[in-house]
Amino acid sequence: MYKIYKITSHPTVDFAAEELKRYLRMMMPHSGEIVISYNPEAKDGFRLGLMQDFGIDVSEAEDLYLDDIIHIDTDECGGIIAGDNMRSVLLAVYKYLTLNGCRWLFPGVDGEFIPIQSIVPTSYHKLADNRYRGWCNEGAEFQQCMLDAIDFAPKIGLNIFMLEFFVPQVYYSWYYNHLHNENNIEPEPVSNDTVLQWKKACEAEIAKRSLQFHDIGHGWTCEPFDMREQDLFTKGFVNVPEEYRQYLAMKNGKRDLHNGNPSHTHICMSNPTARKYVVDYIADYAQNNSHIDYLNVALADGTKNQCECEECRKKTPSDWYVTLLNEADAELTRRDVKTRLVFCCYTETTWPPEVERLNNPKRFIMNLAAISRKYFETISTELPPVQITKYELNNMSLLPSVDDYIVYAQEWQKRCGMDMFAYEYHFYVNQFKAPDLLSYAKTIHSDIHGYKKHGFLGMIEDGTQRCFFPNGFNLFVYASTLFDLSSDFDALVEDYFSHAYGEDWREVKAFFEKIADVYSPAYLMGHKYIDITKGKAFNPEEADKMRKMTAVADEFAPFIKAHRNMPMRAQTVAYKLLARYSELLCGFSKPCVLKALGADEEAKEAFIEFLDKFGKYEHELKAYYDQHMFGMAFDSRFLGKLHIMNIGQN
Repeated sequence: MYKIYKITSHPTVDFAAEELKRYLRMMMPHSGEIVISYNPEAKDGFRLGLMQDFGIDVSEAEDLYLDDIIHIDTDECGGIIAGDNMRSVLLAVYKYLTLNGCRWLFPGVDGEFIPIQSIVPTSYHKLADNRYRGWCNEGAEFQQCMLDAIDFAPKIGLNIFMLEFFVPQVYYSWYYNHLHNENNIEPEPVSNDTVLQWKKACEAEIAKRSLQFHDIGHGWTCEPFDMREQDLFTKGFVNVPEEYRQYLAMKNGKRDLHNGNPSHTHICMSNPTARKYVVDYIADYAQNNSHIDYLNVALADGTKNQCECEECRKKTPSDWYVTLLNEADAELTRRDVKTRLVFCCYTETTWPPEVERLNNPKRFIMNLAAISRKYFETISTELPPVQITKYELNNMSLLPSVDDYIVYAQEWQKRCGMDMFAYEYHFYVNQFKAPDLLSYAKTIHSDIHGYKKHGFLGMIEDGTQRCFFPNGFNLFVYASTLFDLSSDFDALVEDYFSHAYGEDWREVKAFFEKIADVYSPAYLMGHKYIDITKGKAFNPEEADKMRKMTAVADEFAPFIKAHRNMPMRAQTVAYKLLARYSELLCGFSKPCVLKALGADEEAKEAFIEFLDKFGKYEHELKAYYDQHMFGMAFDSRFLGKLHIMNIGQN
């Protein structure tokens, strides 16, 4: 009979022990009961706890709370499974199970690949190569997918979960109102109170796993002034309280909401009273929510809507931003609140401050959000010469490449002295524009290496939690590479595909390689046009290639059919998703071909018809596929709707 002893007493160690027991029972269903108990003096069985409890050196970690070390030393009967912090103990359990053949291919029970086999002696020790390895909520989300995503994150080695907004009504509304699928499913709106309760339930699951918790992001320029973005999605509008209007940014001589959206509206940053409202709100929120590790303090979203008053013109937005951050730090220090703050190198604040500097850099970390980068290009090993241009108030252009963004971020670091990580969008709309999967995964793999080389301490991905269509390979590459930079891309392909598709996995890989000959990511991302007067999608040569999708799918269909019932449930699901994915690419080819030929109206009608037809699978695929985000990805191309994440793209 196997025994599990908890050397350290902590709720996350309790959870780690239960997880180890559950999966060991699944792997060895005839092994009998596995007893869990607390025994700091245990010398046999599985022993779970901090490395420090076992006298194992942890000096390689600069910060024992933030840096994850995994240490495993076991035989056929048990052994040590440890980490340098509580979260790392749980990560070590999942790594131990992975080394013994388990895989988590998708969130939920249907994504578990758990072999029936005996455990083997296992030895492993590793300090994670990146401190920040995270996932942020975005996309059209429903509550179960959020709970499943939080559960899934540490299983693949992620250590951060971020929840954006005070009340993320926007993301829940996208799903529960079934945007881009209204003809198939009747809207079922949820209230702000319900979404707030759901957010708190997510926070509890994050805490159970001791994941680093990052909170909020945008909202600080409206919440302190009694304006709430979530009301846009429940009431349809937000009123400006007249007593607060004086604190809004002045644009074209008026102080009003920018495009009617409070979270897109800046404040008059030169007004000390306006800043104090924000600073006090930051301090109150941090003090009342001590479970937050990093409070993300972003300014308003969008571009070219900074305050134009005479005083605000005297300094750049980044200088005013640093002023606000220093005031927030001073207030948190006065209250003895230790919460760390994240600020954003994003849109206007991409330009580093000219005169202001952070007074206490250790309080802060900066995230770089390269909002207008191209996702068919990756980070250069050696950065090209880039000149920092002078910021022009509400008359600037976003940077053209990720290399440019990195240079600007490095200048921020030189001037202010804080650490930095990347805040990326690989799992937002552009993942849908690289249908061959493999090329995009290579971009992710390469980007992680590039950011690390240029001084970043990791990455948080802003994107849908339903990024598993047709599979979870992109996220697998993301998590694996962040944890271990030595992860070989081809080895990752074999690892994931062989578990997801069985011994014939190479045939599936070849299918994706054929898709690469049909759909060009650069083209779908708004480039490779040949006549701008006919639009950024006009390219008859691309039309000729995309016409081939049906033939590629037809050729592969018998293979999928032959594998529709697999020995492992996760593999059956993987082939089911692959069949639907093939169907999506075939249906999507029609509007794409029409658009490439310049038949814009016909392409628009075909796109709407395609979304409506494929939307009938939303409930079937909802754990894996985000219908609304797919629609958003191509709205600008077919319908002329420009979403913020499609800036500079088509």
